[in-house]
Amino acid sequence: MPEVVISGTGLYRPPHVITNAELVEAFNAYVALHNEQHAAAIAAGERAALVPSSVEFIEKASGIQQRYVIDKSGVLDPRRMYPRLQERPDDQLSLMAEIAVDAGRQALAAAGKRADQVDAVLCSAANMQRAYPAMAIEIQQALGAGGYGFDMNVACSSATFAIEQAANAVRAGSANCVLVVNPEITSAHLEWRDRDCHFIFGDVCTAVIVELADTATAADRWQILGTRLATQFSNNIRNNFGFLNRSEDSDPDARDKTFRQEGRKVFKEVVPIAAAHIEQHLASLGLEPTAVRRFWLHQANLGMNQLVVKRLIGQEVTPDVAPLILDEYANTASAGSVIAFHHHRADLGAGDTGVICSFGAGYSVGSVVVRKLG
Repeated sequence: MPEVVISGTGLYRPPHVITNAELVEAFNAYVALHNEQHAAAIAAGERAALVPSSVEFIEKASGIQQRYVIDKSGVLDPRRMYPRLQERPDDQLSLMAEIAVDAGRQALAAAGKRADQVDAVLCSAANMQRAYPAMAIEIQQALGAGGYGFDMNVACSSATFAIEQAANAVRAGSANCVLVVNPEITSAHLEWRDRDCHFIFGDVCTAVIVELADTATAADRWQILGTRLATQFSNNIRNNFGFLNRSEDSDPDARDKTFRQEGRKVFKEVVPIAAAHIEQHLASLGLEPTAVRRFWLHQANLGMNQLVVKRLIGQEVTPDVAPLILDEYANTASAGSVIAFHHHRADLGAGDTGVICSFGAGYSVGSVVVRKLG
């Protein structure tokens, strides 16, 4: 089979930061307004009072300290509590395409590629801005890429699932060079008014170039030794927003139309699934977990990542083994493991192996085992 490599990555980071302190101040102001508005019902026992949040609660629960967002004014408005974005006309580049083009150009530059050398664009993210036309085709046109493009969604595993599709396309000969982009505007589908999850997500876009090793010219090349995907249905992470909502006459502002999860169940169930998945994938390649130089994992929860890796290597986990970007970026859905790879690979040497792995709603788990080439 032809050798396939990752030859470049890119990262779009929004201009606005929301610290935990800012988020808590806005959330608690919302709580005070809500409880005042419904004081009579709360006193009568007909409605539960909302509970304030705190910086200590957020950091203990997740390890998150801040997040980047495309808009912070709407999120921090206690009377709104979601982003304030400008609707764009159809003849203007859409927001998701805009940030994907930015990250894509960075990845192309890192790989030493021109856009017209790209044969396919895969736009893979937890939530798409619209149903059609495909975001990938708009991104393809804006970049000046050739070939074809399509959108795909496997929630927080979307990036690794797309990397496998890209690698398979290159191996099969349907493309020589594929751009994978993961535009995650998670702030638009997060329920900022829910204490259990209001701190979880941040916005970002990552990009990866996957190509034939024979055509790669970048000094920084990572051979894809193997990819593995798995899914197992669960309702513990869900978002019911969709085009059927109108026909169902459902409330567009109902709680189930934004992100929701059973956090404790997710933690308990996903950790063993992810650890077993990685271990079995490595074994199929003749590798032991202890031989892996670095794990670039999905960034949802600090404790979850540490437990997954500890199960694999049997010892306490250091940032050198499993680097953390969650504290700065928060959960960025499918982009998290790619951000970790983007920021934390330069110190590895030729022959070092690593695992890019994401896991999330579905449940879904995707892993990409790579080796640095000299």
